[in-house]
Amino acid sequence: MAGHSKWANIQHRKGRQDEKRGKVWTRIIREIMVAARQGGGDVNANPRLRLAIDKAKAANMPADNIKRNVDKATGNLEGVVYEEIRYEGYGIGGAAIIVDTMTDNRVRTVAEVRHAFSKYGGNMGTEGSVAFQFKHCGQLIFAPGTNEDQVMELALEAGAEDVIADEDGAIEVLTAPADFEAVKNALQAAGLTPEVAEVTMRAENTIELTGDDAARMQKLLDMIEDLDDVQDVFHNAAL
Repeated sequence: MAGHSKWANIQHRKGRQDEKRGKVWTRIIREIMVAARQGGGDVNANPRLRLAIDKAKAANMPADNIKRNVDKATGNLEGVVYEEIRYEGYGIGGAAIIVDTMTDNRVRTVAEVRHAFSKYGGNMGTEGSVAFQFKHCGQLIFAPGTNEDQVMELALEAGAEDVIADEDGAIEVLTAPADFEAVKNALQAAGLTPEVAEVTMRAENTIELTGDDAARMQKLLDMIEDLDDVQDVFHNAAL
């Protein structure tokens, strides 16, 4: 299946994330704590915790930090209790935005998210207002030049739902969330390392934004992403 060019968008996003490394550990720690609280501290029986710990290791978080936060979440140490809240809304040009947060103060969080939307011309929506435009799935993206036939054969054999060759040569593998780890492990075992590997909300269609509209949308996304309680931001804008 052929797909639109998204490699430039991916590199752009990764670059902006690299600029915000200071927030990465904070977000990963919250993800570890919520995953452990909900599914227990045994990584073999808790896929979500396993993924969170993989992210922590990739971000060079010390093992002691990881263990301490798992212990806090499972009641072995005293810690803050976070709840997960999702907000939905519209950005510039009607672009759809999903904001996933983890917070210990829901009143503060909704006020900050609403302010960010309104400051740059967006609008908060109701629950479900844009989520239908996204698919909850596992996503692995390989750089242009990767062997497409090899990726396709291994991915589909391991249980992937689809393999998409983008216009710019990047290869995108989509999985059901439950099959993500098995597919990722099969590809990595063959020496194929993805540039992006995550369970995400993938936009079904994109809205192209250019010039001033793209600049305003980027400011809106940056302000939302910089909020302390925000974990992830998903959108369907091609900037």
